[in-house]
Amino acid sequence: MKMRAAIVTLLFAGMNLLAVAGGVQAQAWSGPRPDQNLAGDQPGYEPSAQEEELPAEFRTQPVFFRTTEPPGTIVVNTSERFLYLVQGNNRALRYGIGVGREGFQWSGLKRIDRKAEWPDWTPPPEMIERQPYLPRFMAGGAGNPMGARALYIQGTVYRIHGTNQPWTIGSAVSSGCFRLTNPDVTDLYERVPVGTRVVVLQPPKL
Repeated sequence: MKMRAAIVTLLFAGMNLLAVAGGVQAQAWSGPRPDQNLAGDQPGYEPSAQEEELPAEFRTQPVFFRTTEPPGTIVVNTSERFLYLVQGNNRALRYGIGVGREGFQWSGLKRIDRKAEWPDWTPPPEMIERQPYLPRFMAGGAGNPMGARALYIQGTVYRIHGTNQPWTIGSAVSSGCFRLTNPDVTDLYERVPVGTRVVVLQPPKL
């Protein structure tokens, strides 16, 4: 009788351990992280407010920034993973960003030619070829990979936009666009008009 009770106790203990382990696993996985080497888009995923809290280094902040660009210019430094909005007097607002992964980075001098709130998303054929699971069209919303706002860069397929994957800020994961958290891109959107000058810097390859 005592042996049977001991066996039952062990069985329940084992079941509890499995339940706890399963609960921990379910709680920990809220989307791929950079260290998991899963950089694919996640249409439909809605980030929590906690996930949109960036590490201190990538939070929007005023910084010293020496440049000859006029106030109001956007300067993107791909190697630093920062976007600067020039304020004048050697100052700028600095935003943490995600940039294009290897093979999708670029540089140049452009302008913003369109702005959109909660933009729709139509992945280009090249992106669908790389990620066949993507929808061919997705209406704007909290789960849209384009995020809350988009600034369209003239003469390119690239945009400065929000993201539903805030943990990718500071990483090289995109197909050439520059992504910010939704709160940050909303702040930037309100500060820059159509016609804003955009300078994209990329260090030369050695």
